[in-house]
Amino acid sequence: MTSMWLAGLPLIGGAAILVRLVARRGKSGVRIMAGTGIVLAVAAVVLLVVAVHAGPAAAATGSAAAAGAKAAAGAKLAAATSSGSNTAALLGAGIAVAGSTIGAGIAVAYAGAAALAAMSERPEVFGRAMVIVGLAEGIAIYGLIIGILLIGKA
Repeated sequence: MTSMWLAGLPLIGGAAILVRLVARRGKSGVRIMAGTGIVLAVAAVVLLVVAVHAGPAAAATGSAAAAGAKAAAGAKLAAATSSGSNTAALLGAGIAVAGSTIGAGIAVAYAGAAALAAMSERPEVFGRAMVIVGLAEGIAIYGLIIGILLIGKA
């Protein structure tokens, strides 16, 4: 497992450099990154659906070997089905936490920029501005709570 991460480090570093180069292009670079992200997300969902619905493959030619392979495949399928609910709960927790965190980051970015602009003109609005930014951050906390509840079900 560690060697897989070490082998992937050059790819991660290259992707980080590519993102920085594309981000320098301004709005067109952001559109390119958003389009690439959407394509990768669709590809990941397709791969997930194919992996979930793929059946066990048996390459046995004899009838006795085929019966043994079917029994082994049935046992593997039963084990995968029993852990399938755990996988779905953990996947749902990850999606809940990731989605809420991304949404909260976007909300805090816009609300924080507007709050700073308002405070530069009128410093007495500090309390109200921080409440709005705190409400935006609450989105991430809600996602974290849902993730913890889903992990508890797994």
